[in-house]
Amino acid sequence: MIKEIQEAAETRMKKSVETLSHNLAKLRTGRAHPSLLESILVPYYGTPTPLNQIATVNVEDARTLSISPWEKSMVQPIDKAIRSSDLGLNPATAGTVIRIPLPPLTEERRKELVRHVRNDAEEARVAVRNIRRDSNGEIKQLLKGKTITEDDERRGEEAIQKLTDRIISEIDKLVTAKEAELMQI
Repeated sequence: MIKEIQEAAETRMKKSVETLSHNLAKLRTGRAHPSLLESILVPYYGTPTPLNQIATVNVEDARTLSISPWEKSMVQPIDKAIRSSDLGLNPATAGTVIRIPLPPLTEERRKELVRHVRNDAEEARVAVRNIRRDSNGEIKQLLKGKTITEDDERRGEEAIQKLTDRIISEIDKLVTAKEAELMQI
């Protein structure tokens, strides 16, 4: 019984780490990366569609992304969607290719991004702690129902706490790496 609770908690905690990792990948550092544009939705025949489903996104050099739409008619809607996004990018259209130069980050913007990273990390930590609380609650319910002994309860809670500590240290490592990447010029 306790083993299943621990496994479920570990699965949920790992999903929190994956979500954080995915969110951090979207953050713009000084380098061009196709994942920067993953969150952009373009109206495609009346339906909001992710950019990577209607065009090819490539890295030309360290500071330039190029987008090649699969249909010529999609150049303008893609350009408009990128301009209206909260990424602060200014695409340049050359025929059927859209180039996005990424300006270097200012010190102020870097610090703002670091604050954003820390907020995301804190949300992930809170999610992990909530999972710990839920798991410990399930273990206490088993004890109340006299399904397990007090020793089993204590061991189960210790195991959940060790798991929580391990996952939070993973979150801290991700954040430290992203902060170093952001502050690098």
